[in-house]
Amino acid sequence: MCTVCGCGTPSQDGEKLKDGRRHAHEHDHAHGHSHPHEHDHAHGDHVHSHPHDHDHPHDHEHPHHHAHHHHDHEHGARETHDYGAGLAGVHVPGMSQERIVQIERDILSKNRSYAEDNRGFFARKGVLALNFVSSPGSGKTSLLVRAINDLKARHALAVIEGDQQTSNDAERIRATGARAIQVNTGKGCHLDAHMVGHALETLDVADDSLLFIENVGNLVCPAAFDLGEAHKVVLLSATEGEDKPAKYPDMFAAADLMLLNKSDLLPHLDFDVGACLAHALRVNPNLQTLIVSAKTGEGLEAFYAWIEARAALARQKAQARKAG
Repeated sequence: MCTVCGCGTPSQDGEKLKDGRRHAHEHDHAHGHSHPHEHDHAHGDHVHSHPHDHDHPHDHEHPHHHAHHHHDHEHGARETHDYGAGLAGVHVPGMSQERIVQIERDILSKNRSYAEDNRGFFARKGVLALNFVSSPGSGKTSLLVRAINDLKARHALAVIEGDQQTSNDAERIRATGARAIQVNTGKGCHLDAHMVGHALETLDVADDSLLFIENVGNLVCPAAFDLGEAHKVVLLSATEGEDKPAKYPDMFAAADLMLLNKSDLLPHLDFDVGACLAHALRVNPNLQTLIVSAKTGEGLEAFYAWIEARAALARQKAQARKAG
């Protein structure tokens, strides 16, 4: 269970996969969640489905847990019900804050173990893995399609596509000639390291290549789940509010690069670029930012230079590892 939003999170227990990664076939959660998985390894279509059946015994020790309220008696309309003010930073009906914290720690601990396995796999092969995150409609797939077309002559490329349903985006990626595998999360609102580990079994990721991971459109849960990637790249489109980094700080705090996409629309929008960048840097002073357009190509050469520098470093580290 994802304690951020209550979505189903697959178990992280299991035996090792090839290359030292783990693959869970039978899952047993101590916290009472039964998650039988049905993995659809349709290698021809490269679709991995992860439906989850949940049996959720609830903790009713605190059936009347109340959120923290900020009261403004002079201005009643400004009253805020802050469900993120508790110990867990989230509210789940019928469950105590302490119980939520424990479940989240268990889930994230297991995810970190799988993420480290994936990270080791990438390091041995000299692969630069980038985790692209954003809200729905920010232009992630359009940006990746353009980037792949621009970079495929210089780099081997592969893509892991995450969506709740359909293989539409993976088909768009494959049309560029790049290898792509679709991971459907069902009711889950994010990819996790276990899902990525499964995808890597089928997806032939070449040495010294680029791996683009397009996460499910969501600015909340993917922030907490390390996939083993080198960097999170967060997209924010000019058609969204400039205060998104302030509203969803965890995502922008977890990212290393922010791409402000759809810059070609800025002349037609009431969007304050300066305010947006200020919000982002207030959340994460180390965040690098670029203004880009997947449609016109504005700013993409700077983005490609950012990728090239980090891909070269990944290759150098892998070569040094082999030589040592």
